[in-house]
Amino acid sequence: MSTDHALILAPFSDSQLARLRQEIHVAHESWMKTRKLYDPDELAQRLLKDGSSILVIESDFAFEETFAQVPGLKFVGICRAATNHVDLEAASEKGIVVVNTPGRNARAVAEHTLGLMLALARKIPQSHNYVKEGSWQDPTEPYTTLRGIELQGRAVGVIGLGAIGLMVAEICHALGMEVLGYDPYADPNVSYIKQVELDELLKQADFIDVHVPLTPQTLGTLNAERLALVKPTAYVISASDAAVFEGKALADALIEKRIAGAALDVFESHPVSPQNPLLALDNVVLTPHIGGATEETVERHSRMMTDDILRFVNGQSPLNLVNPDAWQNRT
Repeated sequence: MSTDHALILAPFSDSQLARLRQEIHVAHESWMKTRKLYDPDELAQRLLKDGSSILVIESDFAFEETFAQVPGLKFVGICRAATNHVDLEAASEKGIVVVNTPGRNARAVAEHTLGLMLALARKIPQSHNYVKEGSWQDPTEPYTTLRGIELQGRAVGVIGLGAIGLMVAEICHALGMEVLGYDPYADPNVSYIKQVELDELLKQADFIDVHVPLTPQTLGTLNAERLALVKPTAYVISASDAAVFEGKALADALIEKRIAGAALDVFESHPVSPQNPLLALDNVVLTPHIGGATEETVERHSRMMTDDILRFVNGQSPLNLVNPDAWQNRT
């Protein structure tokens, strides 16, 4: 058995913990169970306590202050695709290898997106409340007041053709939808995706699905001017950071029914502010940032992370290496 010791602070599957424990020492303390996130000094002390050379996080942060106090740290794993939880420059300077788990929740978020689309198209939340609250008195009334639309034959516009966006496109194509795509940084060369400019997508799509990371380039992309291009019969669905939208512009468009409706999973704050104007609207579906919250997501990132930890301790380059300079400098 290797002398390496891993501290895993992310949710992790039992089967993958068992794999790891065959080759290294492992302490597992999921933040989901402890409800604790470490500050830099606390994290350093926790790593030093066990002599940990491997750290795996999901919601904790690993910054230079921690690295400076733990000279034996060699590997940091991030159980998410985004890498902003780790100071990559400091890690590379210290020779600490960083890996992530890209695409770990793509299937989960794509399926959640489909659920949100169906909820909007078939007025499922309103129908649930209609029955539960005793409003269903006339047996035929809901055939008119809750009449929906079908997805087949509609155009879906997917903004962002990364792992999630491509999976959404695949699902929608299988449902018989026309798929429009916009992503200036990706060229997936998928036959059923018609790539168009953003403004054209906004004008044509019946459902607009947003799956882009928050960057200086995407901040406020969907502003008042662009939202004005959307058809009044169209729906907007987003699992992206709320700052991709100009918040007031989206709320105004929904309040004034210039957009048929919206479904959102991510907000400016978590939990959502009680003053958020979307809470008062009946043409929105809101979920509490659960797009990636599936058992399979945990199993997937656990397997990906375990594979790379075992490659690392056996002298092989990790598959999802974020900072290759650190690996090259170590070898």
